[in-house]
Amino acid sequence: MNELLLLSLCFVVLTLIGVPLFASVGLTTALALFLIDIPYTLLAQTGYSSLTPFPLLTIPLFVLAGRLMEVGGMAQRMIGIATKLVGAYRGSMGLVTVFACMLFGALSGSGPATTAAIGSATVPAMKKDGYDVPFAAAITASAGALGSLIPPSNLMIIYGLVSETSIPRLFLAGIIPGFLVTFLLMATTYLIARKRGYGGGGDPFTWGPFLSAAWEGKWSIGAPVLILGGIYGGIFTPTEAAGVAVFYALFVGLFIYRELNLRKLLEALRFTALLTGILILLTPTLAFGQLTAFYDVPSAVQAGITALTTSPFLVLMLIAVFYIFIGTFMESLAQIVLFTAVFLPLVTSLGIDPVLFGIFTVITCEIGFLTPPLGANLTIASRISGISLERISVAVLPFIAAYIVGLIILILIPDLTLFLPNWVYGPTLVR
Repeated sequence: MNELLLLSLCFVVLTLIGVPLFASVGLTTALALFLIDIPYTLLAQTGYSSLTPFPLLTIPLFVLAGRLMEVGGMAQRMIGIATKLVGAYRGSMGLVTVFACMLFGALSGSGPATTAAIGSATVPAMKKDGYDVPFAAAITASAGALGSLIPPSNLMIIYGLVSETSIPRLFLAGIIPGFLVTFLLMATTYLIARKRGYGGGGDPFTWGPFLSAAWEGKWSIGAPVLILGGIYGGIFTPTEAAGVAVFYALFVGLFIYRELNLRKLLEALRFTALLTGILILLTPTLAFGQLTAFYDVPSAVQAGITALTTSPFLVLMLIAVFYIFIGTFMESLAQIVLFTAVFLPLVTSLGIDPVLFGIFTVITCEIGFLTPPLGANLTIASRISGISLERISVAVLPFIAAYIVGLIILILIPDLTLFLPNWVYGPTLVR
């Protein structure tokens, strides 16, 4: 049997029978090392090198900063600002949830963390307002995924490391797509809420209450300004910005809002350890990625797809279908590490900017957050709302459609993604 086919079958079978993904990838890699003449030290060297890049420290630091900001009272004040802004519209609490997730996404860098932080407050509020519970949970899950698109983003950091693309450039590229997807999610929420008669009982927008809420939440608003302003002002690197964010969250939670205590601090550390434990996937997936290069898989994929079409739009749509399918059962981090090396040479050969492909990859991963059986955001929303994953999976379909519409718009109009990074740093040299 062909070695590549045997390895593929091994990986698929291990995954389907429920073996944890890091073990599936690791065992498949070990089998490959046994079958072909590659030194066993490859795995050890890859494991060491996968954990040494300094920017990796950014991921646990941003997750910790986001959790500290949640338990320290900053997330609640963001919800207060959003409520004063859109509270009088149909679907007001749903709109508040989406808007607050967008704001909090600029602090946490993580979709699941954003879902947990905002959803724990807004899902009970939506229930109280008479929302259908699956609809409330679907809003929370889909809006929480914005945490991976609004910079700083942990998925962008992983993509940047794997593809050797500038992380600050990726952060800038995510801003306009983030606003676009936020608008599409808010429009979807509004249309469904209007049809069902949800919300709209809040006070009409007036400057006084809004400015009062903004003043009370000024330290919350100041966090993304400090983080992103410091990065693009050249004051500190993304990794240093993550450290500053942790210090800022501690300072505000302890001395300004005074809602942070030792119990909440320990809980935040525990949450960070659990969420960033996914980094264990880096070692086996990077070694597995080296095997794809050894078997020249990228060239085979490039030849196969270009035989079907050389249209950049159609190629990206084919990759999107594959990514969305893979996202139903594979963690986003593993998906990025495994398949970026396979598809990036193909898309750059067609003149597609690596930065654009990075944002494309992140959005398809966000859709993976919303698709069962793995769907991380669905799982968190299910726990918060107390209903089954199956009920949320149906209610979330209109929001998945909103993400797909946003993805198509960004593919058709690449300048929406590339305008800011090209304006600040100059055009990317496509490889």
